[in-house]
Amino acid sequence: MDELYRDYILDHYKNPRNFGELDPHDLDFHDHNPLCGDELGVHLTVDGEGRIADLRFHGQGCAISQAAASITSEELIGKPVAEIPALSADWVLEQLGIDISPTRRKCALLSLKVMRGAAGGEATWPESAS
Repeated sequence: MDELYRDYILDHYKNPRNFGELDPHDLDFHDHNPLCGDELGVHLTVDGEGRIADLRFHGQGCAISQAAASITSEELIGKPVAEIPALSADWVLEQLGIDISPTRRKCALLSLKVMRGAAGGEATWPESAS
């Protein structure tokens, strides 16, 4: 089963969904992982109901950080912006489907950190809910 998820992550890394920039956009945020140098920015457009109408991420980094951004971007389109700050680290890790070592955890969570920043929440490293 891990092999299936590894292939899934590699596919998102090599063929990222929602990669690029939006102009114009309503919300944006950019940050980096100081431990490894991964960088990630996000642009969001928001509809009249407060939902993410479109989303693009841009940046560079390892396979885990870029795949996590691609995977979570697909899940977040259509969600209310107000729900983003409440998403936990567990939500991202569940999307990835494989065990992430403690040294790669911030790589995996950078996408949610920048999404929280764009949503007007605190751009803090997500914690596990459990």
